[in-house]
Amino acid sequence: LRPPTVIGQFHTLFFGSIRMFFLGVLGFAVYGNEALHFSCDPDKREVNLFCYNQFRPITPQVFWALQLVIVLVPGAFFHLYAACKSIKQEDILQKSSYTGFYIFSVFLRIVLEVVAFWLQIQLFGFKVNAIYMCDAGALEKKFNITRCMVPEHFEKTIFLIAMYTFTVITVILCVAEIFEIS
Repeated sequence: LRPPTVIGQFHTLFFGSIRMFFLGVLGFAVYGNEALHFSCDPDKREVNLFCYNQFRPITPQVFWALQLVIVLVPGAFFHLYAACKSIKQEDILQKSSYTGFYIFSVFLRIVLEVVAFWLQIQLFGFKVNAIYMCDAGALEKKFNITRCMVPEHFEKTIFLIAMYTFTVITVILCVAEIFEIS
């Protein structure tokens, strides 16, 4: 069962293929070795690990993978419902109850994308700086600000902006799909 609208089908192609490819291939290339190359002064393993965990409470790849899965859930529930009820493709937009449930699933996708967008801003901001100032005081039992080098910060900033762009495009496609149905 595919989405009943042209925009929904494009969204599935865009979301499912391009976004996952971008995250899987390029995301691994940009972020895959970040923890290994994150280095602080003094360059001790425990300081590097402590500061890296402070710098990245969740890795961007894990966050974006969770975002993809969570945003796919409303559509998956709708398609599971449609499959269990043996709803035909052409009936989705003909019966108001099916149409309402489908619109609700698209609206829920929008809400989840907006929440993910907000969380991404809170976690990662819009720019990755070359230097991260880490409060390693808890590790050393005294107040100690440590300078850490963030590897490939420029590439990470570009990738971050690309992921924001994907989220905005997805929200626009979902809003357009609701207007197409209406």
